[in-house]
Amino acid sequence: MNKYPYRYVHFLFAISIALAILIAPLLAHSRSVGATLEALDLRTAVSQVAEQNIPSVVHIEVTQRQEMVNPMLPFENDPFFRYFFGNPRMPKRFKRELKGLGTGMIIDAEGYILTNNHVVGGASEIHVLLANGEQYPAELIGTDPKTDLAVIKVTTKETLPHVAFGNSDNVKVGEWVVAIGHPRGLDQTVTQGIISAKHRQGITDPSSYQDFLQTDAAINPGNSGGPLLNLQGDVIGVNAAIVSRSGGFEGIGFAIPSNMALHVAKQLISQGKVMRGWLGVSLQELTPDLGRSFGLESPGGALIADVVKGGPADKAGLERGDIVVAFEHKDILHASDLRNRVANAPIGKRAKVTVFRRGERQDLTVQIGNMEDAAKILANRIEKRLGAEFRPVTAREAKSYGLDLQEGVALLRIDSDGPLANVGFEVGDIILQVNGQNVEGVQSFVDLVGSISSNGLITLLALDHNTGQKGYVQIIIRK
Repeated sequence: MNKYPYRYVHFLFAISIALAILIAPLLAHSRSVGATLEALDLRTAVSQVAEQNIPSVVHIEVTQRQEMVNPMLPFENDPFFRYFFGNPRMPKRFKRELKGLGTGMIIDAEGYILTNNHVVGGASEIHVLLANGEQYPAELIGTDPKTDLAVIKVTTKETLPHVAFGNSDNVKVGEWVVAIGHPRGLDQTVTQGIISAKHRQGITDPSSYQDFLQTDAAINPGNSGGPLLNLQGDVIGVNAAIVSRSGGFEGIGFAIPSNMALHVAKQLISQGKVMRGWLGVSLQELTPDLGRSFGLESPGGALIADVVKGGPADKAGLERGDIVVAFEHKDILHASDLRNRVANAPIGKRAKVTVFRRGERQDLTVQIGNMEDAAKILANRIEKRLGAEFRPVTAREAKSYGLDLQEGVALLRIDSDGPLANVGFEVGDIILQVNGQNVEGVQSFVDLVGSISSNGLITLLALDHNTGQKGYVQIIIRK
């Protein structure tokens, strides 16, 4: 038997061990160098994003002038008050001036600037400070309270730098992001973090269109309206809100996705308002237990709780109890997801809706309606439920009671046997809140009341048109 092959095997084995001993330190060093290079890449990426986008981020200063009712006026003729203070001459109203700060981003070379509605909404004057130190007055192009977005514009002969937008649908949890803004008036502040979560709802107004990106990049008062960017330098969100007990940053910030923001901005620029699609259904969140009770095994979907008679969904054959699992071939995650997608769909478009009904999936085609038309239908339903007709607050009323022009709704007509009349409401009274949520006009009021279940108990904050005093009232609304 030939023994030489075994000798060669032993020799090769020994060579392999020696090479492994020699190469191991080199591999370890290589991994160390790779980690260092990765850290250097991250550091460089953040600085590059900042350098690229700071010129396009602006500091916004707003002034809001208000005329307020003197809060001591109701006590003017009170004997107890006059005993201690005599008979002082008190003005019926006084003026005050409020200052505010925020951030915005230039979105094109023509000077259009995207920011938050809560930064510039209701402002009497708006001034914009560019990164190069130049300052300009700005005009308000349009606001959209439902998404807390607004567009303003500066006019200048110079070509302005502007941001580029990315696709927020492609953002992943854990992805590095950069925020730029003016927190507490500290210009051109750059912070970094990651995307902590996606599709957050119910952070602010529950009746608004929300689909927030959550981030731990530091966001403080003054950051509102600034960009949230990926490491490629593209805007993937508009910083809008924080959750904080102290009022400062605590690691939980929220940004409006860029896809929604860009869609709203284009409509505000082109027509001064946002036209939204309408399906004509009341939606309910689908819990896992509720889904299983309908025979749906996989999570996700939006449960139709009611269908508006004569609305687009009714005409398309959608029914109460249907679970919408897909819209235009994309899976529906939850009720807000469906509402946002329908709102962004072109009015008049024939869209494919997939529903889960009695254990089977069915495809239906619905023609997207106009939310403005829906507002009239829903307003009529609300008027029947409350036994009253409503109108916007006039400029004279707002001035007299010290309200913002878009604050509250006034009663135009009241049924003598309706829920509002039964608790003492009168024509001219103003409703300011529904269940603790501020009313910002007739549409806001319709949305808030429309989201309440049949025969629900609601609490209203109202203003008496005779005295100007405010108070809370509870009523039970009709079906």
